[in-house]
Amino acid sequence: MITSTSLRALIVNWLPAIVVTVLLIVMWEVLVDVLDVQRWLLPAPSVIIAEMFDSFGFLMGNTRITMFEILVGFSVSIMLAVSLASGIVWSRTIERTIYPLIIASQTIPIITLAPLLIIWVGTDMMSKVIVIVLFTFFPIVISLVSGLRSVDKEMVDMLRTLGASPWQTFTKLMIPSALPSFFAGLKVASVVSVIGAVIGEWFGSSSGLGWLMKIAGGQFQTARVFAAIVVLSILAMALFAAVVAVEKWSLRKYPPTANRVIRLGES
Repeated sequence: MITSTSLRALIVNWLPAIVVTVLLIVMWEVLVDVLDVQRWLLPAPSVIIAEMFDSFGFLMGNTRITMFEILVGFSVSIMLAVSLASGIVWSRTIERTIYPLIIASQTIPIITLAPLLIIWVGTDMMSKVIVIVLFTFFPIVISLVSGLRSVDKEMVDMLRTLGASPWQTFTKLMIPSALPSFFAGLKVASVVSVIGAVIGEWFGSSSGLGWLMKIAGGQFQTARVFAAIVVLSILAMALFAAVVAVEKWSLRKYPPTANRVIRLGES
């Protein structure tokens, strides 16, 4: 339950960002009007907002499709990344076999694979899910492997002395200790997943916000393109906020000082 105190604290924390955003929007509106920029080139924020209201149903229909693709792709990416990271940490053979391939996969521009995926698996949701997974699994794997390996060796030795099995050490010590790193990777992947969905829809789709942007751009409906961008930004922020909320709930048993943000400009 949100109390009045927490609400005031939330407003105070986000007030600088709100003020800066409002100032940028006002400057954008004024400059477009003063410089007499054509709508098809750069629409004013008021025009974009009007387009969002006029095309609300159309936007929401495509938003549901994109959001479903993101949720499915992100979920698959998490399961794949957790399995790979656990295998890498658990077995040196798996590490030597899989880890180099994971790193090498990131040297290939994923955007160049999107057209090939359309040829291989078609234009249905599967191709978009694969693109999202390719975009998101790497930061999750790397952060989780780093977190699992950062466990205090003395704690591991102590559990072994007490007779804990490797599985008990892994589940009772290594996984809880790796949660902060794991969620750090999830935060990055949550935002990148939106990019993956748009790229997948851009190359082969008949619906979704990426498809909408492609069609609207070709018809010089710039306001609609910006409206889709606004919705995508909201989706990315909502997904990021959801990850943060799950992180706070998962780490609620940690000491408060362990999760306190340290700023060099503050004492």
